[in-house]
Amino acid sequence: MKTSLFPNRRAFLRNTALSAGGLFVPNLLLGQDAAKKLNVAGIGGAGGKGASDIAIAGEGANVVAICDIDGNRLKDAQKKYPGAKMFTSFQEMFNDMADKIDMVTVSTPDHAHYPAAMEAIKRGKHVCVQKPLVNRIWEANELHAAAKKKGVKTNMGNQGHTGEQIRQLKEWMNAGVVGNVKEIHVWTNRPIWPQGTAAKDIYTGKAAPKPRKKDEANGVAEAVGQAPAHVNWQQWLAQVPEHPYMPGLHPFAWRGSVDFGAGAMGDMGCHIMDGPFWACELGEPYKIEAEVGDLTDMSWPAWSHVICHFKHVKYGEIKLHWYEGKNGDVPMKPARPAKLEDGRDFNKMIGGFMIVGDEDTILNPGDYCEALEIVGNRPKLAKFFKETPKTLERSLAPGKPQLELVRAIEQDKIAGSNFDYSVPLTKLCLLGNLAIGNPGKVIGWDSAKQESDNADANKMIKRAAVRSGWEYSAAGI
Repeated sequence: MKTSLFPNRRAFLRNTALSAGGLFVPNLLLGQDAAKKLNVAGIGGAGGKGASDIAIAGEGANVVAICDIDGNRLKDAQKKYPGAKMFTSFQEMFNDMADKIDMVTVSTPDHAHYPAAMEAIKRGKHVCVQKPLVNRIWEANELHAAAKKKGVKTNMGNQGHTGEQIRQLKEWMNAGVVGNVKEIHVWTNRPIWPQGTAAKDIYTGKAAPKPRKKDEANGVAEAVGQAPAHVNWQQWLAQVPEHPYMPGLHPFAWRGSVDFGAGAMGDMGCHIMDGPFWACELGEPYKIEAEVGDLTDMSWPAWSHVICHFKHVKYGEIKLHWYEGKNGDVPMKPARPAKLEDGRDFNKMIGGFMIVGDEDTILNPGDYCEALEIVGNRPKLAKFFKETPKTLERSLAPGKPQLELVRAIEQDKIAGSNFDYSVPLTKLCLLGNLAIGNPGKVIGWDSAKQESDNADANKMIKRAAVRSGWEYSAAGI
């Protein structure tokens, strides 16, 4: 992990305030004690994952504002945070409270991550953004540049990166646990929401999915084009051009939409690929390809198999295989490891990764690095657990990336999944989606130019259009 660029927390916050063009002076600088808690606001923070994100940040900070497009959820949030102000527009929140907010959590649907985070960064606020950071490669690069320009501290909500186990994996790989890496296999049972032709009626407005039990209190409107009274549809759309209200997109089915979500790879890639990506020191692939099933213009597919090709300075050629969903009733996943002990049911491992080397294979049957093993070699596993030195700095808040950022700000340190790390990880998922959106083609990727050799794939790098007033770029903040 990196050391700080600033000599102390007070100087860091002062420099951040100045870099924001004098738009705010944090409360910590107004003659108050430096140990005073930060003030944090949650965008998309009144329900679902957003509610837990702001609650985790609130373990070490004052929750002063909640923004959410759902009025019903805001009522519940107000009961939990009676001293916080409630908003349905994050622009209005910042206009009203810019001088009272130090840090922001962003937990909206994927398509709104970018404008919400960019508005926060423009105001000089530190940001913890849920995974994936964005759902367009151009937006990832702009977000990264903007954060550097403003000097804010950042983190992504991939909680596995705060854990002890991912550090063990990195230290083991540095010690050569599997030898030279040849292949990486990553798989998930997602999507568990409508995708492919099964989602066609949802995204055309002909049908609404049944709400999940925990969302039934909010109800699902049945009329296309007419949002229920408690939903601020224009704010939900954020930067996406005008689009009629579609029943069921809020609060869950948006994940399968090409416009609003990033599919299964966007949802789970930043979790399950995190360990292999960091431990194997992967960069950007030089080519990508995919086979998929049930892809439509509006929805990510029901299943896919993506291959990302890397040229590694240490290992040479590496292929990373990503598997998602089911082809009919058959889960997409790699072949059972040859050395896996008899009696172990590989089919029950519904998500995980394998790092295959020329000596051994690391298997983790889980979404993070919670169950690391060396396949068929328990003595070596015990040896590495016992003897591998701990060389990496440990997280400031294991399992809690939002709190980790709070503590990084207070202690003037760098959070583990800061944008220097999480932007490249997010981009790997989005490059996979370029291949998923253009199946059956081998797509070359030029990392220097940030473009492919495929005209159709290049159309997916940046949104064709955004709504007036929602234009954000690093140069423009």
